[in-house]
Amino acid sequence: MSFGNILYTILIGPLQLFFEVIYTIANEFIGNPGLSIIVLSMIMNFLVLPLYKRADAMQAEERDIENKLRDGVAHIKKTFRGDERMMILQTYYRQNNYKPTDAIKGSISLFLEIPFFIAAYNFLSHLSCLQGTAFGPIPNLGAPDGLLTVMSYQINILPIIMTAVNLISCVIYTKGFPVKTKIQLYGMALFFLVFLYSSPAGLVFYWTLNNVFSLVKTIFYKLKDPKKVLAIMASMAGLVLAGFGIGGQIDSVKWRVFLIAIGILLQIPVIVRIKVIRNILENNNGKCQPDRKAFISGALFLAILVGALIPSSVINASPLEFVDTSYFFNPLWFIVNSLCIAVGTFLVWLSVFYWLADKKVKVVFEKVIWIACATMVINYMFFGNDLGVLDPNLVYENGLALSNREQLINLIILVLIVAVVIFAFAKIKKRVVVLVFICSLALGGMSAFNMVKIKGSVEEVKTKMEANSEMASFSLSKTGKNVIVLMMDRAMGEYVPYIMNEKPELKEQFDGFTYYSNVVSFGGVTNFASPAFYGGYEYTPFELNKRDTESLSSKQNEALKIMPVLFDENGYDVTVCDPTYANYQWIPDLSIYDEYPDIKKYITFGKYSDVESKLNNIESNKRNFFCFSLMKTMPLVVQSTIYDDGRYNSGNISEEVVYSGQEMNGTSKARGIAQKFMDPYNVLENLTNITKITDDEKDTFLMMSNDTTHNPILLSEPDYTPSMEIDNTEYDANNTDRFTVDGKTLKMEEETQVIHYHANMASFLQIGKWLDYLKENDVYDNTKIIIAADHGRPTFQLDELLLDDNRKESSDIAFFFPLLMVKDFNQKGFTTSDEFMTNADVPTLAMKDVIDNPVNPFTKKPINSDEKYGKDLYIFASCQWDTTINNGNVFFPDEWLSVKDNIWNKNNWKRLQTKSISPLEEIQ
Repeated sequence: MSFGNILYTILIGPLQLFFEVIYTIANEFIGNPGLSIIVLSMIMNFLVLPLYKRADAMQAEERDIENKLRDGVAHIKKTFRGDERMMILQTYYRQNNYKPTDAIKGSISLFLEIPFFIAAYNFLSHLSCLQGTAFGPIPNLGAPDGLLTVMSYQINILPIIMTAVNLISCVIYTKGFPVKTKIQLYGMALFFLVFLYSSPAGLVFYWTLNNVFSLVKTIFYKLKDPKKVLAIMASMAGLVLAGFGIGGQIDSVKWRVFLIAIGILLQIPVIVRIKVIRNILENNNGKCQPDRKAFISGALFLAILVGALIPSSVINASPLEFVDTSYFFNPLWFIVNSLCIAVGTFLVWLSVFYWLADKKVKVVFEKVIWIACATMVINYMFFGNDLGVLDPNLVYENGLALSNREQLINLIILVLIVAVVIFAFAKIKKRVVVLVFICSLALGGMSAFNMVKIKGSVEEVKTKMEANSEMASFSLSKTGKNVIVLMMDRAMGEYVPYIMNEKPELKEQFDGFTYYSNVVSFGGVTNFASPAFYGGYEYTPFELNKRDTESLSSKQNEALKIMPVLFDENGYDVTVCDPTYANYQWIPDLSIYDEYPDIKKYITFGKYSDVESKLNNIESNKRNFFCFSLMKTMPLVVQSTIYDDGRYNSGNISEEVVYSGQEMNGTSKARGIAQKFMDPYNVLENLTNITKITDDEKDTFLMMSNDTTHNPILLSEPDYTPSMEIDNTEYDANNTDRFTVDGKTLKMEEETQVIHYHANMASFLQIGKWLDYLKENDVYDNTKIIIAADHGRPTFQLDELLLDDNRKESSDIAFFFPLLMVKDFNQKGFTTSDEFMTNADVPTLAMKDVIDNPVNPFTKKPINSDEKYGKDLYIFASCQWDTTINNGNVFFPDEWLSVKDNIWNKNNWKRLQTKSISPLEEIQ
């Protein structure tokens, strides 16, 4: 970010973000872009009304004192010259408590108007939903209105109307004002006419509404008691909103509560005007004098908390998740951007409101900002800390689920906190000011510490990325043997019959494959389940915890090296792509293979996505980090509104601003695309380009992982492809029977159930195209292919896979039911096997008929599947997936399950009750 960008983000960024959030919420509620502009104009004008009111008062004061001093100044200038004139003028000004710089007050309204105009211009000029949208006589809010045509020339009427309203307002407002003030305002009106003449109609319409509001305000202030009239109008508007919230046709309970709350708040001006209450407030305020330090301390605290500490804590928890492997962008800039918006919000614009307020209001400001400091810290530290996985796009994998009980407890605690803060403000104000400053320094120190750690992690990965920037490529021989192990992270074994039922042509593409329908993994998340996938039965969680003198990271690396090293030692041309959690890094550390120079290694994730989408995703995250921080510090009752299904009320979902996330509307409709899905999906689309066919007789081995099935989104049916606008309503209604196979019905009632099926289907379709390519190039029959997963996902879609103990995730056997499909050399037909298998069989299957009597090169133990026969297998039911935390020598203690022979027989499953690092401790 350049200095200009930083300055813009501080001064304009908060306003533009505010415009966007208000408009998006209004449009979501109203569903009409034109009406939403009207709402935006009304809300913004009412919010800044106190600013302009005070600015007008300051301008009036400046004009009065100028008029008072005019004759004296004229006399001094006429009588004296040079330094004598300057000294006498300074003395004269000082005697009248006037400073020449006070002349700036005469232009304060203009200084306020400019940043608001810039923010509105940048937001509404690029608002995609206005493109092609008609509103009343305006044919397109996203283009100049062109309402009048004269001799084939289109004339834009809205700018003319806007200017006319502006000039009428100027005439009324400047009555009796000096000529220079009139020239300034008339000049600004003409400037806006020229500048906005060719602008989109939506923007001009918004500014016209602002001018109308200014005209009404000017007339309004001519009334005898404008405050009384305003209070009555606010009260009436509040009653209408509250009545609509109570009796209107609104399905959302939260929207009802919101409207009723706003309606109640709008009664405050009338209540405050009641004589008894006014006297109490004036007496209370009279006891306190404004203290600028009290305000600044609170504003500084909030700026650091929201702008730096929370974003840096999120990124520091897993820095590499926020680094794109193919387009490097330092995530520290997310923190810088968030901090700039926070500084602009709390230290700049709140300070402007504070500076322009009178003494009584300043005291209220100080109390409010202290209350904000206390409540926001409480919300961040003690609430919403168990919301599941947060992905790099700041979207919770399971959504933002906050119970009514949590929200009620939160509100009760916040009320108590408010009472404590008000007491502290009255009794120990000066001490608390010092305490808040000290806390601000502490937050700054913690943020700096996080940023230093992030910098170290990011620089290390940047160096490795530069060293491994080569695009992936692997060879398959037409004459030798080829072995491929493709690990599809979180691919669901239960889906295969339904996928084949919907797309029977896939059976031809997957000719020669055997689908194993009775498979179990040794854990439900990657750090527990993937070691056995890559290394076999020596690397189950049970066995890994026995080796308690070695780090989990080293054991993961060992598992990842077993198949590549053995195939390399047996003369195969070996390629490894995206080895899972190599060195326990989110972005795999390919250096674990450095001691084996013949093993080629690549990162494919994100390498085949276009740069524009990555840039748009970065811009989205810059904005959303501040929104996320603000959400985490707000009362729980409003967090879901700010979160907005992970979009944070972004007003731009278009093909220009693409891959920041997807907004679903039920199980059949969605808008937007998630970059986290596209990065691995694009790899599958490019498998034919990555694959090189050779006539060399040398055998080949490929081990590759892919996350398409791990990062699901809704796709466009029936082709299951990504699309900006998705409406599968008709297809879903006409094809409900596709989810019933052999009397077992796959439930598709919730969004997460549908999107996981879609991601699995999309993966099969793309892999199927690649298999066709292998057949066309005569390398299919001489290639062994294993497509498998590390674990499944608890989607609660098959009743036959649900245990009866109601333990949430681990009660769904699908959590531990990974995909396992194997095509051996020269195999024909598509078959299903109910043989009991585990994903720890993958190494054995890969080496069968290829490497005789394989032995683990590190432990010297034979690699086979003997461990699964005739005994219970121990499944680690933990969800402690984070390798930045769960990274000691053994896994954190948690629950275990046991199973044998047949996963579909619920009697074969047992839950071992006590949490431990070994199931044997529980049995004994």
